Amino acid sequence: MENSLISGPGPSDDPQTSPAGLVEAQQRLRRMVLDTLPSPNSRRNYARALDDLFAFAGARPLTRELLMEYRASIEALAASTINVRLSAIRRMVSEARRNGMLSAEEAAHLTEVPNIRQKGTRLGNWLTREQAKELLAVPDRSTLRGKRDYVILALLVGCALRRQELASLDVGTIQQREGRWVLADLEGKGRRVRTVAIPVWVKQGIDAWRTAAGIDQGPLLRSIAKGKKAKMGESLSDWAIWSVVEQSAKEIGIERFGAHDLRRTCAKLCRKNGGDLEQIKFLLGHSSIQTTERYLGSEQEIEIAVNDHLGL
Repeated sequence: MENSLISGPGPSDDPQTSPAGLVEAQQRLRRMVLDTLPSPNSRRNYARALDDLFAFAGARPLTRELLMEYRASIEALAASTINVRLSAIRRMVSEARRNGMLSAEEAAHLTEVPNIRQKGTRLGNWLTREQAKELLAVPDRSTLRGKRDYVILALLVGCALRRQELASLDVGTIQQREGRWVLADLEGKGRRVRTVAIPVWVKQGIDAWRTAAGIDQGPLLRSIAKGKKAKMGESLSDWAIWSVVEQSAKEIGIERFGAHDLRRTCAKLCRKNGGDLEQIKFLLGHSSIQTTERYLGSEQEIEIAVNDHLGL
């Protein structure tokens, strides 16, 4: 392990490409860590974290003292950012142990570096019901692009999807269960699978987009060519979705607003309109309300779903 931390260049912008100059052991560790991550965003963040650590360490061996020094060197960053970087390092140590590059005792010693405690409660951003209505009215639904952008906003605020879940959504996911339309068997964060009810107004938007774009199968959301036709088979990227949300929010006078804020908006509106907390947990795909809540044995209600009552 000591030989794995020989000086290399700074952080890489491409999570899939090892920066030139990393020694073989570093490259191997980097690949091992990134191969365990299903999320492109996680791979990008962990790659940058490891590259930053390699650059900081130079030719020094990896020790707990060095990790504490590295932790102190980045203390000006947000607590959440620091903790992501420390998580990446722990993942690297864990993979090194599994692959015989470290003993269990050495790995345990290296993973003792504590996270930064985040003070207070992060509330984030969300919209009121009136603001959500304004946002949904931004896309010009007389155009093909407007129909698509409306579906993006509607699925985020109406079904509480994560941006990556929306980007990878396939037409085949839209199915009927218990007499209503749902997004069946979505695989979300932590590879947890959930089924999400589709409110009637969201389904109407989806149908209008699919009819206009001629989409019968494959990715639901497509980029649109200059000829105003959906590019068949080419799905919209998660960054394109982010851009649609950001630009639409600016249209109603809201700056720095992202896709995840619409997911939070859905949860807030569900709760405000009497939605049961456990049912909202199912909708969001969280593992638990508290760490033990998943063992309570509650059943998800599809026929009468909490996100039917958003008031939109």
